[in-house]
Amino acid sequence: MQKRWVEREAENQEAIADLQDCLQVDQVLATLLAKRGVTCFDEAKSYFRPSLGHLHDPFLMQDMERAVLRIEKAINAGERVLIYGDYDVDGTTSVALAYSFFRKYLRNIDFYIPDRYKEGYGISTAGIDFAAQHHYTLIIALDCGIKSVDKVAYAKDLGIDFIICDHHLPGDALPDAYAVLDPKRKDCEYPYKELSGCGIGFKLIQAFAQKNDIDFSEISCYLDLVAVSIASDIVPITGENRTIAWFGLKKLNTEPCNGLAALIEVAGRKENYSISDIVFAIGPRINAAGRIDDAKHAVNLLIADNANSARDRGMLINLKNTERKEHDISITEQALAMIQADSSLLNRKTTVLFDQNWHKGVIGIVASRLTEKYYRPTIVLTKSNDHVAGSARSVTGFDLYEALSSCSDLLEQFGGHKYAAGLTMKPENVPAFQQKFEEIVSSTIPDELLIQEILIDANLNFKNITPKFLRILNQFSPFGPGNMAPVFLSKSVYVSGSASLVGNNHLKMCVKQDDSATFDCIGFGLGDYIVHVNKGVPFEMCYTIEENVWKDRKTVQLNIKGIRTIV
Repeated sequence: MQKRWVEREAENQEAIADLQDCLQVDQVLATLLAKRGVTCFDEAKSYFRPSLGHLHDPFLMQDMERAVLRIEKAINAGERVLIYGDYDVDGTTSVALAYSFFRKYLRNIDFYIPDRYKEGYGISTAGIDFAAQHHYTLIIALDCGIKSVDKVAYAKDLGIDFIICDHHLPGDALPDAYAVLDPKRKDCEYPYKELSGCGIGFKLIQAFAQKNDIDFSEISCYLDLVAVSIASDIVPITGENRTIAWFGLKKLNTEPCNGLAALIEVAGRKENYSISDIVFAIGPRINAAGRIDDAKHAVNLLIADNANSARDRGMLINLKNTERKEHDISITEQALAMIQADSSLLNRKTTVLFDQNWHKGVIGIVASRLTEKYYRPTIVLTKSNDHVAGSARSVTGFDLYEALSSCSDLLEQFGGHKYAAGLTMKPENVPAFQQKFEEIVSSTIPDELLIQEILIDANLNFKNITPKFLRILNQFSPFGPGNMAPVFLSKSVYVSGSASLVGNNHLKMCVKQDDSATFDCIGFGLGDYIVHVNKGVPFEMCYTIEENVWKDRKTVQLNIKGIRTIV
């Protein structure tokens, strides 16, 4: 696939010079810092040395005091409290965190996860009915609820209060809950707006602990769960999220909770998990519980009191993940065949596919794979009870949510954000929706957004990749949205020896510049370039620098993002 190489401009040259001087680093590292908003020594110190003291006061969040007071009232009155959360990673980690903490103080507490297929996303009538039937008088909802105006009103009529802990954008009206914790509500002055749902749950227990003189160690033990939510929900790793992720990864890699330790064991990795490792090894396994069976399995794993119980539950979830992979591969192959067989689908600026037999639990994954393949806004639809349900993914720079809003007359409901969304519609509306979505996107998306972009942070000579450079670069982590691993551009690169193909069309080679050291490289999916690089002529290469671990041996490896031959 053709890609656009775009070099980020370094705007603050004065800050770059100051950083070089006060930190005694080279221009490349100073430039990387400036592009991350770091402009002076104190900011660099905070960036490189995260501190839990950097966390914001949870009572800066609108309604936090009301939320804590309501929980205290429930504790004192012996009320029955239900922890309610979504069925994805963010939701299940949120529930595990809140349930594990508050069960120490509440005599009557349980949790509830809606069924993905019977109840769908968010607060459900069935969930509220369950609470009423079992005499729960307070529901703490995590990672959902900000748009559940009618459901919260229904619960209130039944004598049930809600505390909503959500991080999604509110609608025009807030639910009439006892407390609504969401930094994105317009009247909330909380200084950081990008917390995950589990992050909001963490701020709630932080506030409760702060007010009741509970030692911080009683809540910091849950930071590994919050780090997993941050990684899996693809929220920005900036500000408070970066601090939480830094300490959460430390906890994950030294003393994870029983459930996460079991997942690490079944995943086959033992140490040094990164944000990326969570995304590819832990997140999918937690998600598989709700995609294939019941997300309650994930919560039960994450709250397991002992290692043996966690290990058994981890093995069960791993089996569900294997089943999820089988559905994923099969449906992706079918979807690709549908596109290849229809020239009208090939030539569109969108992909909208429907098959009533596709497994609803994996259509989001398939939509992501199709977006990677054809790089255009993509929606995968399947039958769900009497309706059609869909999962949508976008490309960088295009607001998918706005496009769906323009098609809302054909939808029963939809929700999400700029790059990912879910939707439902009546079966008879599918053809009209496919056409209208194509028209809306075609008329609004610039052509350049349909070509995948590689953002290059800096030009780098191989001679500058020194032990000191690598040591400082490593401190830029954890990497993720908002703090991505730097992408470097090197010119006049040669293959040392010859390149080879490994795996599924992956390019493996050693490269050098003039008399520089030689570096191992891997280019995933770039096998087609083998003819060009083996000609013995120089080429340009953009890449990230990573540590490759193989049989306990650690080496520096360049992960190639793009190759450009010099004409």
